[in-house]
Amino acid sequence: MTFLLYLVMFFLLLNAFAIAQSLIRDSCKKAADQNPKIHYNFCVKSLEENPQSKTARSLDRLVMSSTKNAVSKTTSMKGIVDKILKENRYEKYSEKPLRDCLELYSDATNSLTDALTIIKSRDYKTANVVISAAVGAPPSCEIGFKEGKEPLKSPFTKDNDVLFQMILIPLAFTNMLK
Repeated sequence: MTFLLYLVMFFLLLNAFAIAQSLIRDSCKKAADQNPKIHYNFCVKSLEENPQSKTARSLDRLVMSSTKNAVSKTTSMKGIVDKILKENRYEKYSEKPLRDCLELYSDATNSLTDALTIIKSRDYKTANVVISAAVGAPPSCEIGFKEGKEPLKSPFTKDNDVLFQMILIPLAFTNMLK
């Protein structure tokens, strides 16, 4: 009897993961179709790597987990820039773009954190607006390094590309729900 119970539990768990995987792929496909800046493979991979997303049974749960992913990444980027500035590991002429990026990441983190609260209340239209405020942070950070007397190579280009994608995903998902 115990074996049968374990077998049933195993199949239920397996079914939940299959449903979540299908939800992730279908949602990412729709998001990528609606916004050419969203990379389908990145969307699927980032969500399938997230334990919270792997058990999601609805799009609103994917909105929550993808927004948490974006919060985590912006917080990480903010920490990296903050550490560089505190350790004085920068050239004198690159301090301004670093400080600008720090402010952009801080603002994006605050917007995304606010969006989480709004998402919990299921106000997806407002959440979409709030998430939209964060989406400009990565490209604005990149632009800051190109301006000035001597254009500089941003040390964050790859990370900003990832962050941009991570913010676009919940933005697209909230568009589907509003």
